Amino acid sequence: MKVVIASDHAGYAYKEEIKAFLNSKGITVIDVGTNSTESCDYPIFAHQAAEKIAGGEAEFGVLVCSSGEGIAIAANKTKGVRAGIAYNDEVAGLMRQHNNANMIAFGATFMKLPDVLRRIEIFLKTPFEGGRHERRVKEIEN
Repeated sequence: MKVVIASDHAGYAYKEEIKAFLNSKGITVIDVGTNSTESCDYPIFAHQAAEKIAGGEAEFGVLVCSSGEGIAIAANKTKGVRAGIAYNDEVAGLMRQHNNANMIAFGATFMKLPDVLRRIEIFLKTPFEGGRHERRVKEIEN
């Protein structure tokens, strides 16, 4: 499995922890930045990560900024990307199960790292249910 990861300066520390967590699970990580806590613009990194998903270079993506909102919005501008914010464990699973989400976003200012890591694991392990949800995902894609 390949996972692309991106953050802005506010999410940088979490990004590094997430990267180590994924690597420890044997998951290949493509890190598109940022690479420091120096102020930067999250849309640049969201777009780079989203392009890796759209181009098939990664199966899933993890995004981190201060709130999770901006970086998710930016990623969702790329055709083929379905990113959501995992604000609790149930939603982390439902994003995959019902929406076939391929990117998960977090707000480092508002979420604790152990919760983020647990939700990433839930997200990656939950399969898309298909069925009645398939029609809705196709509507999103179109």
